[in-house]
Amino acid sequence: MSHDGVGLRAVTRSVAFLTAGVLAVPALAGCSEQDGAGRPAAAQDIASAERGRIADGGTLRWAVDNVPETLNTFQADADAATARVAGAVLPTLYRLDANGRPQRNPDYLESAKIVEREPRQVVLYKLNQQAVWSDGREIGAADFSAQWRALSGKDTAYWTARNAGYDRIEKIERGRNDLEVRVTFKRPYADWRSLFSPLYPKDVTGTPDTFNDSARRRLKVTAGPFAVDSVDRKSGDITLKRNPRWWGRPAKLSELVLRAVPREKRAAALAGGRLDLAEIDASEAHRITSADREAKAGKGAPLTHGPAAALTPGRALRSWAIAHGSDEEAADKETTARKKRAKAVAKYTGQQSALRAYTVRKSLEPAFTQLALNGSQGPLADERVRRAVARALDREELAKAVLEPLGLPAEPVGSHLALAGQHAYADGSGALGGQDTREAQALLSDAGWVAGGSLKKKSKKAAGAEASKGAEGKHSKHSKHSKHSKGSDGSRDTDDADGSGDDGTYIVGGTDDKPADDESPTVLAPGRRHGAGGTEKHLAQDGKQQLRPGGAPGAYAPRGTRAPGPAAGGPLAKNGKPLSLRFVLPSGPGSQSLRAVGDRIARMLDRVGIRTEISKVADDSYFKDHIASGRYDLALYSWPASAFPATDARPIYAKPVPAADGSLNVEQNFTRVGTDQVDQLFDQAIAELDADESRSLVRKADARIWAAAGSIPLYQRPQLTAARNGLANAGAFGFQTPLYEDIGFLKKG
Repeated sequence: MSHDGVGLRAVTRSVAFLTAGVLAVPALAGCSEQDGAGRPAAAQDIASAERGRIADGGTLRWAVDNVPETLNTFQADADAATARVAGAVLPTLYRLDANGRPQRNPDYLESAKIVEREPRQVVLYKLNQQAVWSDGREIGAADFSAQWRALSGKDTAYWTARNAGYDRIEKIERGRNDLEVRVTFKRPYADWRSLFSPLYPKDVTGTPDTFNDSARRRLKVTAGPFAVDSVDRKSGDITLKRNPRWWGRPAKLSELVLRAVPREKRAAALAGGRLDLAEIDASEAHRITSADREAKAGKGAPLTHGPAAALTPGRALRSWAIAHGSDEEAADKETTARKKRAKAVAKYTGQQSALRAYTVRKSLEPAFTQLALNGSQGPLADERVRRAVARALDREELAKAVLEPLGLPAEPVGSHLALAGQHAYADGSGALGGQDTREAQALLSDAGWVAGGSLKKKSKKAAGAEASKGAEGKHSKHSKHSKHSKGSDGSRDTDDADGSGDDGTYIVGGTDDKPADDESPTVLAPGRRHGAGGTEKHLAQDGKQQLRPGGAPGAYAPRGTRAPGPAAGGPLAKNGKPLSLRFVLPSGPGSQSLRAVGDRIARMLDRVGIRTEISKVADDSYFKDHIASGRYDLALYSWPASAFPATDARPIYAKPVPAADGSLNVEQNFTRVGTDQVDQLFDQAIAELDADESRSLVRKADARIWAAAGSIPLYQRPQLTAARNGLANAGAFGFQTPLYEDIGFLKKG
């Protein structure tokens, strides 16, 4: 599971953003000026075009991370690729529009509404009379009933990952005719629109054997604009073709190929013409936009990045001198190096030329990045310390650092439970308060953490280290020979030489009074320049960057970083122990932005006297071995927004409870911070059938979550997509569920 896009239902199903296209609440036409939810922070960018301008036919090759292990979205090993297949080939009763608000899908539903509230809630679905499965059978009550029985949780023979909502159903019946389905609930359920999307045929859900196995590798019966043609695990292609029995608007594309291409290989795949559409990282987006600029600048314009940037006039002159000198061995080496560089430049230049065929589409994902605070142990078990951490953060600065360079709106997220534009959104951050250094210091003082207190000499353990000592192993100990590199914001990264365990550990906010005479030579911190008043020393030793608080403002910050406020007076201590928090971050090549944000947060905390020990760990173990297991104090990861927060977000913020075996059942609350009041508000919201009142209860729950300071929403995640020029109705979708039948290539001319 990716730490950088963990889905609300994904954790229970081990799939990111599985239900992003089918979340629903009562549909509204749009956002009025009086609507407190507002509008999405960024519009979608999909090159919208009328169907009449799109050619019939063609194949779209769309990148996915991998070939899914299962095509059954309700199994634990389903993933984002599973969801994409389901969205194109199976019934989706509700889908999100560009404002993040669900709309009834008329291809399947003529109407759906609550027809009885007492003594039981009854929902009546009226199906589109043309809706049929690909085998010719009408979609009907038998399919609804089979899916309910499979997902209700009553029969453990079904390998289901989730039963929320289905466990509230009492019975499902045929209505007055075959097109009507009556669903009776034994308990009121406000989020009933979340059910039966996607809807599988009874052939899949009818028995445990068919549910567990038949839909893992293929889907023989479907009911969407496309149908599954083949799943080739060797080539990594999932081929979808037009469904000949589709009754809606015919798909413009004749074929849709979902191609498994890892993120780090997508730029090369795009340049090689193997892809038409792919989500990409910021570095790849920069390459594509640079290719366009270079084309406009002309062939004689110098390349400012990539291998060609290394061929400076000075290097060329040196190469000529060596080639014509007496050192033949050096000349031969230089000649070989020149050939390699020339080959790399030719390859890079060719790729840049090919990348001009693409445009970067930009929006914001329906997901936000948060700072998680583990409240189960150490200093963060004290709510005052958690609140102090939150009050030390400048969330606006963090949002700008990530989003402004991409040309995207940089507004901090104000809710744990929805994003701007969604029905339940309201800025609840006032329950905690904004950035305030003095208030943060006052909270720490009240909690007993005193500046300049008695410290144990050279304490190297961060809070939370005891909990991680066993299964995780010791932190990496780096010598002065450790390799150092700068992160994207100029901060120092420390990479583990052998790649095992933590890839890097360094401390922000040292505790020793003075360096010993025999310690390593002084190393200037990133961004530090010699000059008047520049006497503050920063030591890099044992692979740990120790920054002395209380020095010259901005001395350890990269250029462009705002100088800190009044110094905290040194690291804080309590009972002889320093206030030190273990900050776990991923070390992979696609996580540079997350690490840069982590470094900024560490500097913000250092200003109020909180020392952080940053541990960079392998991506594949980041979530499983650290976040889910609770071996961290601070961490960064993402959650998607949900139109069903009462259902989907409750497991994330529910109060942990003791399990029968004596362990702590945290569900998906990896911060281990929860309250009875939050649980009660979620329970009330999920049973409240008045939509306005239900949303009011959700917003109250969000305010309580802010006050508990277990997780601090920071910014909405950027969504960058490379799309081939001429591709319409596809790109950075934002909130919107893709309309697969409308995607295609513009007609020539």
